[in-house]
Order: sequence, then structure tokens, then C-alpha cells
Amino acid sequence: MGLTLGAASPECNIPVPQISERKSWNCVSGNAITEGNNGKTFMRRHRSVKIVATLGPASEDYEMIRALHEAGADVFRLNMSHGAHASIAEKHRIIRQIEQELNSPIAILADLQGPKLRVGTFANGEEELEEGASFRLDLNEADGTIDRVNLPHPEIFAALKPGAHLLVNDGKIRLKVLDCGGDFAKCEVITGGAISNRKGVNVPDVELPLAALSQKDRADLEFVCELGIDWLALSFVQRPEDVREARKLAKGRAAILSKIEKPSAITRFSGILAASDGIMVARGDLGVELPVQNVPPIQKRLVRHCRAAAKPVIVATQMLESMIDSPMPTRAEVSDVATAIYEGADAIMLSAESAAGSYPIEAVTTMDNVAREVENDPTYTQIIEASRRAQRNTVADGIVAAAREIAETTDIKAICCFTQSGTTALLTARERPRVPIIAMTSERGTARRLALSWGVNCVMTEELDRFKMAVVNAARAAREQGYADALDQIVVTAGVPFNVPGTTNILRVAPCQESLIYSTDPG
Repeated sequence: MGLTLGAASPECNIPVPQISERKSWNCVSGNAITEGNNGKTFMRRHRSVKIVATLGPASEDYEMIRALHEAGADVFRLNMSHGAHASIAEKHRIIRQIEQELNSPIAILADLQGPKLRVGTFANGEEELEEGASFRLDLNEADGTIDRVNLPHPEIFAALKPGAHLLVNDGKIRLKVLDCGGDFAKCEVITGGAISNRKGVNVPDVELPLAALSQKDRADLEFVCELGIDWLALSFVQRPEDVREARKLAKGRAAILSKIEKPSAITRFSGILAASDGIMVARGDLGVELPVQNVPPIQKRLVRHCRAAAKPVIVATQMLESMIDSPMPTRAEVSDVATAIYEGADAIMLSAESAAGSYPIEAVTTMDNVAREVENDPTYTQIIEASRRAQRNTVADGIVAAAREIAETTDIKAICCFTQSGTTALLTARERPRVPIIAMTSERGTARRLALSWGVNCVMTEELDRFKMAVVNAARAAREQGYADALDQIVVTAGVPFNVPGTTNILRVAPCQESLIYSTDPG
């Protein structure tokens, strides 16, 4: 990644950047906490893909959350399905404390629960459904039997048609609708098994007339937006209107990330992507509602569409599932993580592995190690560059493409982009350059949101009104954070007038030695 490297660390046998003082080093993952020439500490990653870690009972105190960040977590996910508001607020406080201590922008993603479709209860607690048997779902609130059970969701009955399928308990039980009405569905058991109290129901064949936001979601949305989160993950998205409703409620306080977990969202993906700020490929529910063999090609297509739109995409669910109980992943899980990175995903996510597992730090470290190994593979560069689409619709598109081409054809150590809204950094990340991206911004919210984006390293700067001072600040940041030294050059992009979103129109190749900047541009 164009780093200036010094002697190897005797403890870790990993080369370390030449900076004024090495404060500490994570020997397992290779993430450095360093102190630059300005006396401030900062977190330095040696990879471009980002890691999202879910917090939960196994990872809710200061020591563990800081350890996860030092091990490689760039974004922390707060699962609104679990935990009271007081618990969520405490995790938020801890994250912001760590962010301040390490001078390291951290994104917080609040994941809304979404509507939960479940059957009622059974008189015996559980029944065993036999293949070929008849089974009825209805609005009758009486306890269920071997022949029927309550399904307290009239919206489902309103949408069902004969021939549709219902999946119960994560798809372990499959029912086919033979006859239905406004308050019942007579089904044939296609795949039998044990069915018990309040198991989840999926309806893959129809678009349900349900809003993506329940009353709980609306209350949670307002709470976390007032708390000060950066990304809002929206569950049960079926149509672009679901995203627009959430955006209206968020009122600009958080970026909207749509979870793609239903077939109807695949069908309407172009509109959903246009309405969203980012995407999560939620493979767990997708794998229930679609044939499992359909998920890998869908994942690949969604990642490429997101990259073309310059919007971050997370690949999530069951990435290192075995590490909930084991300190070592399976070979298949490692390959799954690597595949998402080779595809060009912005981020990869841990769920129960870091929230409730016995080895949360090991899970994050494993992801970090896999990411660095993949990104050092020449094949990775070939795949990423072969999948690049030419985007030349605006001046900003041309500027960031030129910045990448200059950086890759000359001895440039980093691309420094000044950004207020984050758009220029996102466009630069879309190019997937071979050198580091340093996003310079005076907006802390922008820096935090960009922590989710591929290859973007954020540095806070004061508001500027002259391009020369922007170049000076960029050169200082590149030197202080170990991306370059005084004899190196960087590419700087910015927009004039300054501090106006969407005005990227300047590119300069600049020396990192400040005296040369002033002598070549005395104005």
C-alpha cells in the first residue's frame, strides 16, 4: 500500500512504519497504535477492507470493546433486537471514549429489528410435523396442536395465494399453501420436522403488505439518532419506499443502510440502492428465502452494483460461525471471508461471533489476518482492477480517476482528498487505488461514516479556505501517519470554493516537504 517501512519488530517480526515513536503494537493482528509528530495517537490499519463487529453480552465493557478495536474492528454494530436503551447508550459512550483516546474515528451502526413474523404457542410446547400431512395456520389464538397453530399476522393471509410456500424455523419446515382466505391457510407439509412455540416464519414467494418499520423500530430509530449513531441499518426492506420512510424519520442524523434479505429486495435492488447510502448483504435470511445455491452469485452481483454506485456494501452473516465456540475457524469459513474480500466488499461483518461468542477478539483478529493476506495476493489486485468500471459522468468522477491513474503510474505514496460530505472519498474508494486513501475532513460525522468505506483513512482537519493550506495539511497528515516521508509525493484533490459539498475540481501532485510546497506555490 505504498508504506515507508522501517526495521522489523523483534516481538512480532512485522515491519513497522517509520514514525517518530512507536507507542504500541498488536502482535497478533499487526494493527499499530502510533504517536505521530504532532503528539497525537492514532490507529493504523494495514488493509483496505473494513471489519464490522457486533457488540453483545460477550463484548460490552470498556476493556473488551477497546481490545476489539485494537484487534481490527472499524465499525461497531448495536443490535436493537437485544438490549435495553440504557445498555445501548452505555456501549455508545464507551465507543466514543475509545475514539477520543485513540484519535481514531469509529462508526457506530444501529441495526433495527424489523417486523418479526412468528407462529403462536402449542399446547404441548412442540409438535412433530410429518411430510405429506395437512397443517393449518389461522388467526385463532388457541394453543396449537398437531393439526394447526395460530399465525397472528393477517397481512400474511391477505397476501397468500395457493401454491405459495411458508418456511418455519429458518426454513427447516416447508409448507405449501393449498387453500387460503383472509384468516387461514391450509397447507401441505413438504418438509417435516419439529415445530415449537413462537418459531419464525418466512414468506419467500409474495411481497407482504408490511411496513419495514414496526412501532418498536420507530422508537429505537428516534433513540439512536438522538444518541448520535452514524449508520442506521434497516431490516425487512422490500421496496425503495421503505428506505425513504426511514430517511424521513432519521432527518439527516444518520446514513441509511438497507439490509438485503428478501427476494423482493433483489427484484427491486436498483431502486433500493439509489434510495440508500449503503447496503448489507444479509445472507442468513436470503439463504432461507432463496435456494442456497442462488446466494453466492447474488452476493457477487450486489457487491459490484454497490461499487459502481460508490456506496459501501457489507457482506454479513455466518462468516466465522464456528468461532462462537472455537478459537479456530473452519477452512470453509476462511474461504468465505476471503471470497467477500476478493469480490471487493467494503466491509465484512461478525454477528454472534463477537456479540455472544467465547472468542470475540480471536474472531476479529482472524478476519484481520485473512484480509491482509488476501490483499497482499497479486491475484486480488488483478481481480479488483479487472472489475473496475469506467465512471466519467461528472468532473469529480474524472478527478478521482485521474488521481488513481497518476498514483499508479508514478511514485505516489497516497491520495489525499478533502471532503465535507464524504462523496469525494467514496468516489476515490470506488476506484480501488493501490495506494492509501487519506480523507481530510472538518466534519466528525463524515469521518465516522467513512470508517465503513474501503481503504479510507480519515484525518480530522480545521476548515480551510485556501488550496495551498489544504496541500500543506495533506502533506503533514501523510508524514505524521507514516504513509510518506518528506522526500515523497502525494496526490491531493479538493474543491474550490472550499467547504461546499460536491465541488471537487482540483488535482495536484505535491511534495511532502512543506518548504517545497511554499516555494512552488508562494500564493
